[in-house]
Amino acid sequence: MVPRALDRRASGILLHPTALPSPYGIGDIGATARRFVDFLVAAGQGIWQVLPLGPTGMGASPYQSPSSHAGNPMLVDLLALADEGWIARSDLAPLRELPAGHVDYERLGPLKTRLLEKAAATFLRAGGDRREEFDRFRRQADGWLRPYAEFMALKDAHEGGSWTEWSDRRPDPDRVRIHEAIQFHFFRQWQELQDYARERGVRFIGDVPLYVAHDSVDVWRNRHLFDLEPSGRARNVAGVPPDYFSATGQLWGSPLYRWEVMALDGYAWFIERMRWTLSMVDVVRIDHFRGLEAFYEIPGAARDARQGRWVQGPSDRLLAALREALGGLPFIAEDLGVITPEVVALRDRFALAGMRVLQFAFGNADGDDPFKPHNYVPNAVAYTGTHDNDTTRGWFHGGSAVDGDPTQARAERERALRYLHSDGREIHWDFIRAVEASVARTAVIPLQDVLGLGSEGRFNLPARPTGNWTWRFEEPQLRGEHVERLGEMADLYGRR
Repeated sequence: MVPRALDRRASGILLHPTALPSPYGIGDIGATARRFVDFLVAAGQGIWQVLPLGPTGMGASPYQSPSSHAGNPMLVDLLALADEGWIARSDLAPLRELPAGHVDYERLGPLKTRLLEKAAATFLRAGGDRREEFDRFRRQADGWLRPYAEFMALKDAHEGGSWTEWSDRRPDPDRVRIHEAIQFHFFRQWQELQDYARERGVRFIGDVPLYVAHDSVDVWRNRHLFDLEPSGRARNVAGVPPDYFSATGQLWGSPLYRWEVMALDGYAWFIERMRWTLSMVDVVRIDHFRGLEAFYEIPGAARDARQGRWVQGPSDRLLAALREALGGLPFIAEDLGVITPEVVALRDRFALAGMRVLQFAFGNADGDDPFKPHNYVPNAVAYTGTHDNDTTRGWFHGGSAVDGDPTQARAERERALRYLHSDGREIHWDFIRAVEASVARTAVIPLQDVLGLGSEGRFNLPARPTGNWTWRFEEPQLRGEHVERLGEMADLYGRR
């Protein structure tokens, strides 16, 4: 069964909320997010794709979170909290000194955290309807909220150290309540944004990394489900072998699952994780889907990802359990990288939409290449690029030459020009038109490509440990011409 959000031709924009405009150092899920929904509607776009919405971890990565359920406090709209009286508007002044075009996480984190905690403390001292709503939220989120708040309170007490190094102490109940209240504000604001979008016909595509961070409440509370040493350290970790993005592979550091243990209760933990995410979004992109068929096992002590082996994953058993528990599979399979016929067969057995990335179409002259638009299928999501790619203009102008080989990069550009019958002057719009015109039911464009940005707009460079996830756009960059051109294509190619 095709998920409702993907059951007809539509197009949308890939933009993580951190990249929205805001005078307070980072995008948030308040008024500016609602204005972005208005932009999507005006431009004939029915989809907003985001990255994982949880608290960020190492290197500010949304794929390394301390919780698979919690929301990112940095996305809370502080101005809305000020208007409700939990903090003063004057408290926001230091945030106005932060840059507008990128997120300075080092400066932002302490400033915004202090204000969130002040607002939470004021809120907890108050009564009334909001407190009743808070109590209802606590009951609804009972399975994960309290453990998360305790984990974060203990992390506060240990000044951020990993749980494997903590002393034996009980969490401060006041700190626990503070973290619960901050989560309440996040999920209340997210629900308001979700309702606003749905009322206007916009659906969310969310994102779930297959693995969770080692330094997370998920591993701390469920150690029996993960491949750990008695000390709590990871015995084997996840990653991928050398690939398009890195000659030494990608070493993620996330502990591997003990799938055989998870199977004993029908994958209950994994199912509940997906169920909660689907309460926030309409469709979930499963990052590193290929790890369900076979996963790459790297020794925990390895320095990079070249030393590893492929191990059989849970495959049909997990997907069948998810389908039964959820009443369907509203998922997109991120089927990029080292994809074998077995992975393709697993995706197709469960009728999951795969991904087609146009930037990958020109590495060879093979007419059967699945990334070339004439080979797309309806049950697919077509992208010009993803959050891991350079922007289309950056790629085209050599910002990310494949393996540093300018000859290969030049050949790719020439193939792209011939295939798209392009002169290259507006290569980003040529790419957009190609995926919009394709038979893929869903087309998703990173906002950076709509804006025609070069490599300065790149959001993430895999295997680079720092400097990622910081890009933001500024409101004047989004103009009427973007609304008109996107809307024209949505009408022309039947995606409105």
